[in-house]
Amino acid sequence: MAVKILSDSACDLPKEILDEYNIDILPILVIKDDKEYLDGETLDPMKLYEDMRNGEVYKTAQIPPSVFEKKFEEIAKSGESTIYICFSSGLSGTYQSAVIAKEAIKEKYPDLDLEIVDSKSASVGFGLLVYKAAQMAKAGKSKEDILKTLDFYVDHIEHIFTVDDLEYLFRGGRVSRAQAIVGGLLNIKPILDIPEDGTLRPIEKVRGRNKVLKRMIKIMEERGGEADLKNQTIGINHGDDIEGAMRLKKMIEEKYGCTDFVINIIGCAIGAHSGPGTLSVFFLNEKPSQD
Repeated sequence: MAVKILSDSACDLPKEILDEYNIDILPILVIKDDKEYLDGETLDPMKLYEDMRNGEVYKTAQIPPSVFEKKFEEIAKSGESTIYICFSSGLSGTYQSAVIAKEAIKEKYPDLDLEIVDSKSASVGFGLLVYKAAQMAKAGKSKEDILKTLDFYVDHIEHIFTVDDLEYLFRGGRVSRAQAIVGGLLNIKPILDIPEDGTLRPIEKVRGRNKVLKRMIKIMEERGGEADLKNQTIGINHGDDIEGAMRLKKMIEEKYGCTDFVINIIGCAIGAHSGPGTLSVFFLNEKPSQD
């Protein structure tokens, strides 16, 4: 029996990939005016970004333990060997909730065959882990082989992204009110990444959209020089800015010769914090020895 891959909506993978590889997704909660929505199910990203541009404020909440327990009980009853790859523990309590739920279900179902992997990643950076695991599962690889590859990806996945408006990072507590105001006046675009601990980290400030995209391409070279970027699957996502995403794709194609891309809109769980206009690129900083 093939290994089953389970994840949550913060992985931001396109629906066609989820369907092709039969990846189950648990939706993260998104909240506006005390009303709860399910990311990607009862709230669409386009609606979220439209509302945010009109001044609406969204918040997010982790998947409730009861949802995990229900899902894990289904897995236990089915007897499927399952890997749940989850949103970074540095950005959400999802991982801890899943671990607690697993232990609760194992008391009733000791034979539960479930591994929980902390991606220490977000959005399509996280999604590339899920995608790789699903490809391996479909090819009949063992759970042990998949987990070994996931360990490598967790250690070597790079996230480079920029936001269009510092106001959204201010709302999320990532920058001060003064930084957001000055950044808006001076057209400053921050570049951020996710370091090894899975948190969020500003790394540079660049003035203007053109310059920030060029700098992102340069950072790919600095961090991925030994990783054979040309033959990787490169992740790109956007906060309702497909034109910007395609421009970034073209720049990467021309610079590195890449041909394999996963491109998608940023879902509600991440977009509620990053806002419209965000652009991100994801890649490995080292070539997997098993590829």
